[in-house]
Amino acid sequence: MTQANTLERLEAGMPVLTASGQVIRVSAELAARFQPGDSLAVVAHSGELLRIPAVEKQIATTAVTRCVNAFQAMGSVTDAQISAFYEHFAGALETASIWRKIAEVNVQDVADTRARGRSTTRLVATEKLRKDMIDGLRGWISAPSRRGQILETVQQAGFRVELVGAALGMVAFVFEGRPNVLADACGVLRGGNTVVFRIGSDALRTAQAIMRLAVDPALEATGLPAGAVTLLESTAHAAGWALFSDARLALAVARGSGPAVATLGSLARSVGVPVSLHGTGGAWLVAAESADTTSFGRVVVNSLDRKVCNTLNTCCIVASQAERLVPVFIASLAEAGRRRDQPFKLHVAEGSAHVIPADLFQKLVVIRRAEGDIDEPQAALLPRQALGHEWEWEETPEVTLTLVESVDEAVALFNRYSPQLVGSLISHDDAEQQRFYETINAPFVGNDYTRWVDGQFALGKPELGLSNWQHGRLFGRGAILSGDSVYTVRTRFIRE
Repeated sequence: MTQANTLERLEAGMPVLTASGQVIRVSAELAARFQPGDSLAVVAHSGELLRIPAVEKQIATTAVTRCVNAFQAMGSVTDAQISAFYEHFAGALETASIWRKIAEVNVQDVADTRARGRSTTRLVATEKLRKDMIDGLRGWISAPSRRGQILETVQQAGFRVELVGAALGMVAFVFEGRPNVLADACGVLRGGNTVVFRIGSDALRTAQAIMRLAVDPALEATGLPAGAVTLLESTAHAAGWALFSDARLALAVARGSGPAVATLGSLARSVGVPVSLHGTGGAWLVAAESADTTSFGRVVVNSLDRKVCNTLNTCCIVASQAERLVPVFIASLAEAGRRRDQPFKLHVAEGSAHVIPADLFQKLVVIRRAEGDIDEPQAALLPRQALGHEWEWEETPEVTLTLVESVDEAVALFNRYSPQLVGSLISHDDAEQQRFYETINAPFVGNDYTRWVDGQFALGKPELGLSNWQHGRLFGRGAILSGDSVYTVRTRFIRE
C-alpha cells in the first residue's frame, strides 16, 4: 500500500493501517524527517514504513512519464530500427575512444566504492565485461519478438479471430551496481517495449557515461524515441521505491540483494504491477543413496566456479551414504577453492557435525568477504532452520551441508526453507528422479551441476533475469525472463 499526496505531517505513534489489517505505528524518527509533499509507503510483507522524499518522487515520476511517452511512439518503430539500435549501441562500446571515456568514469566509481568499504567485484569495467555487453547486445539483434506475430487463429463462419502478440508496455528495472546489466535492461526494446531503470549508487556515474556516449546516440541514430531507455538520475533508494510504486508500469524487474528485492516487489504488487524478482537464489544439491562419487564430486566443483544465484549453496547428503560421500564433498570444496586460490567455508547444520573432521571447526582460514579478508574457523555450526540462508561470498566458496534420512526429507527441507530456485538430484534411480521433479517446489530442476540455470546457456536466449518461487509461482511465463516473454496478446476480428 502506498499513501501519497495526502499527508502534510506525521506524528509519532500515529497508526497506519495496512491492506492486511495490521496497524503500524509511526516512529519518532520517521515523524521528524517527514516533510510536506513527501509520500509514505507501507511494505506489506514486513510492515515497514518508508518515507519517499518529494524530490525523489518527482524524479521517478518525471522519468516514468518520459518513458510512457516513448512507449506511445514505439508503435511506429520497425523491428529493423530496433535491431539497428542494438548494433549501434554495440558498435559504440567497441569504439576504443568511447570505451576509454567510460572506463575513466568507472575508475572513479570503483575508487569511491572501495573507499566506502564496499565490494567492487562486479563493478570494474573490465575487457570481459565490455565483451559480454557487446555480445549480449548483438544477441538481441536476432532474438525473437512476439510483437505482430499471429499466435493463434480461430476460424468461424464468415470471419476469423486472430490472437496477436503485442508490446507489453513500460518495464522498470532496479539492479545493483553492475554496469553490464544496463545492456540487459535494453533487451525489452526487442519486443517494442520501453525501459526505465535505476542502477545502484556504486555504478551510477558509469551508467550515466554509457547512456551519454552509447545509448542516447544509438536511440537518435536509429529513430527510436529519446525516452525509450531512461535512467533514473538518483542514488537514493527512495527513488527506486517511488519508481516501483508507479501504477503506470507494465512490469517491475528487481535484481540484487534479497531484502531489497523483496521490498521493491512488495511495493510494486501493492499498486497492481506484476513483478519479476531476481536476487535471492542459492541452489540446492541432493546426493541420493545411488549417487556415485565421481559424478557427485564433479557436480560440486562445477557448481562453485563463482558466486551467482545458481551457485551451489546447500547440499543434502543421505545419511546412510555419509561415510562415502562426505569426504568427497569436502575434497570437492577444497578443489573449488584451489581453483580460485582460496580456501573454503563450510556451514554444518546442527545434527550433522559428527561426520565432519573436528579440526575444521578449529582451523582458522582467511575468508575473502566484501568487507575484506577475515580470519574465521573453516567450519561452523548452523541452526537447521537457517538451511536456506544464501551465502553471498566474494572469492571464497561458501556452502551449507546437512544430512537427511531420504531424498523425500531433502525435498521437504527445500520446500520449507529454501528460496525455491534451483534443485538438483544426483541419483541413478529414474523413479527417484521423477518423484524429485514432481515434489520439489522449484522452477529449475536438474540431475547434474546447478550452474546450467542461465537463459543464454540453457535456452539460447539473452536473459533479463531469473525468478524464484519464494513468493509464489509465476503466471503465464517461465522463471527465465527473456525478451520474447515480455509481451501481451491482442485479439483481432476480421470479417471475410
